[in-house]
Amino acid sequence: MNIKKIGVALVIVALVVAFFVFDLGQFFTLDFFKSQREAILSYFESNPWQTVGIYFLLYVAVTGLSLPGAAIMTLAGGAIFGLLWGTVIVSFASTIGATLAFLVSRLLLRDWVQGRFGDSLRTINREVEKDGAFYLFTLRLVPAFPFFVINLVMGLTPIKTFTFYWVSQVGMLVGTLVYINAGTQIAQIESAAGLLSPGLLGSFVLLGLFPLIARKVIEKLQARKALKGYTRPAHFDRNIVVIGAGSGGLVAAYIAAAVKAKVTLIEKHRMGGDCLNTGCVPSKALIRSAKFAAQLKRGEEFGFAQVQGKVDFARVMERVQNVVTDIEPHDSIERYTRLGVEVIQGEARVVDPYTVEVNGQRYTTRNIIVAAGARPVRAADSWFTGGGVSYFRQRVGSARAAAAPGGVGRWPDRQRAGPGVCPARLPGDAGGDGAAHHGSRGSGDRRCGAGEVYCRRHRCARQYQGQRGAR
Repeated sequence: MNIKKIGVALVIVALVVAFFVFDLGQFFTLDFFKSQREAILSYFESNPWQTVGIYFLLYVAVTGLSLPGAAIMTLAGGAIFGLLWGTVIVSFASTIGATLAFLVSRLLLRDWVQGRFGDSLRTINREVEKDGAFYLFTLRLVPAFPFFVINLVMGLTPIKTFTFYWVSQVGMLVGTLVYINAGTQIAQIESAAGLLSPGLLGSFVLLGLFPLIARKVIEKLQARKALKGYTRPAHFDRNIVVIGAGSGGLVAAYIAAAVKAKVTLIEKHRMGGDCLNTGCVPSKALIRSAKFAAQLKRGEEFGFAQVQGKVDFARVMERVQNVVTDIEPHDSIERYTRLGVEVIQGEARVVDPYTVEVNGQRYTTRNIIVAAGARPVRAADSWFTGGGVSYFRQRVGSARAAAAPGGVGRWPDRQRAGPGVCPARLPGDAGGDGAAHHGSRGSGDRRCGAGEVYCRRHRCARQYQGQRGAR
């Protein structure tokens, strides 16, 4: 850290320490403002420009140093300057103060953070460079995110200073207006009856509704951005198209039909999906039979003598199928048709955000629910980026080399798989034994006597010792 950075850091620390040591926060409370309101208004009437200047500098200092009190100062600004001028003054003061905090964070911390965590932040930096203005605007609209945190964090990103300034000013304007309006109403309270004035109640209602309104605005902006480039149909054939008649799709279609929506449910295989046919229902039925078999073996523990039972696996599976058959009518096409759901058997294809095609027929819809399930896949190396994955690739490459024929036949003796990888062959390698192992330096890893890393989860140590003995 150079002298310039050290000097700035010392000044900021001194000012913040002084604020708390001398208890300056007592002057940034609503009680203090109410007690001094008449004196402040009198001074403002005699010295309007000086009052504006002092208030402006104080506001910039509070926000620039990320000190508590900005909300009270905003309310006080509405009480002193009124709705119009209070909004103008606070808007510029808050934005300038936020930009100063942004610049301080960038000066003192960005180089260190980017140097230390640059690989991990690569994706974030790329997204901020592309859509940083939108992200910042979203954060400014949501009061749940403290503004001083936004100022400091954005200073660590590559967003341009001018972009930060104008987006912050626009994004904070609505919230500033709401708080200034509340301040103008608080200034008019002369008695307890004033607490029930329509203007004040309206201001507090706006304060409560603002987060909800901001959330809706953000959702609209995000939807508009995501759907840019697609033509919205003039009318829709369906309210909802649900793809997949498994447990998720069936529930979604049922609820939509219950509220009288026009629903189409598409399934290319069997109604009920994996849950009914191959997953939840048959597995639980099979487990129930297995549990009963286990209980038979423990009959003496429960006071039964010479309890015996022979498992007839064919009959067990027949029972499993009977359970599935009993439940099938609840998930059938006939039942959902009676409920008001149009059920189509075929393979669906999402043409665009408003159109689904099945069996050569296209349906326009306001909403698409994809409940088609998923299956695990082995991702290609090209899918991954980042230093952590590069480390993973390097270690996997070492392990694959260890398992290759002709090169290192006895890898425990001639060549280790490398730090971070347990000494076992990976599946799919030439000469591999099909044992699926993995190792890392994460929690729970240990080293065996020979120095290789193994993970406790997969008990690689036991298999390693067995392989050594076999060889």
